[in-house]
Amino acid sequence: MDCKHVIVPTDFSETADRALEYARALFRSDTCTFHLLNTYTPAIAHSRFMATSLHGSLMEENVQTASEQGLQQIVDGLLTKNANPLHTFKTNSSFNILTEEICNISDINNLHLVVTGTTGASGLQEVFLGSNTVRILKSAQECPVLTIPPEASFAPPKQIAFITDYKRNFNATVLQPLLDIASAYGSKIRVMHIKEEQELNKYQESNKSILSEYLSPLSHTIHEMPYYGSKAKVIQHFLEDMEIDIVSLVHYKHGFLEELLREPVIKKVIFHTNIPLLVLPE
Repeated sequence: MDCKHVIVPTDFSETADRALEYARALFRSDTCTFHLLNTYTPAIAHSRFMATSLHGSLMEENVQTASEQGLQQIVDGLLTKNANPLHTFKTNSSFNILTEEICNISDINNLHLVVTGTTGASGLQEVFLGSNTVRILKSAQECPVLTIPPEASFAPPKQIAFITDYKRNFNATVLQPLLDIASAYGSKIRVMHIKEEQELNKYQESNKSILSEYLSPLSHTIHEMPYYGSKAKVIQHFLEDMEIDIVSLVHYKHGFLEELLREPVIKKVIFHTNIPLLVLPE
């Protein structure tokens, strides 16, 4: 069986630790290499007051040491407690921007998934998804991303929602991470479409048929939901009614996810649930 490669960014917060635990549990039966990633950049607010470049260099060395030691402590803990012989860990400490380093790692490895917590060490619960998570979703166009809310705990996903407007076509590569999870756990996929129009046009009908073909080996159902002003609220009600364990969608440029991101109510609704969000790249 091929080894999966999963990137787990960490800022050493409890939220990041939870995301890692979720990832390990999700892939507990898979041969998997987890790339634990911590990136750091100079604190501009402080470095501008440094008297010499030497001070700046020392600061960078101290941050690098703390980063490397923090990552190694995580690995040491994983290897001494609840170790899984199918799992290996690599540490990546980098003086770089987070999203760029994720792309660097994914270029070298056959990346399966990025798993990230939705808030970081700042603990700001009202920060939408966490600024780093939003950057990852927007910039990692070729990386599937699974975001883990702070209060989420792993349970085998019995119900997976797939939200779509049928306005773009589908292919096996895009859907593969979703299909893999559903296949591994015997999950039921609940396809949800918010009905803004009276009828689907021919292109949407074609995309709907193509999607059904890809999902045909798996248990799945199609759901048409009425639109009543807020897509986020429609989604929230659907997730609750269907007892969804993971919600998924495809991230198209100028597509459904970006539309949701612009909706003010989103901060209070969908991403403040305890349901992980699987974002698939176009």
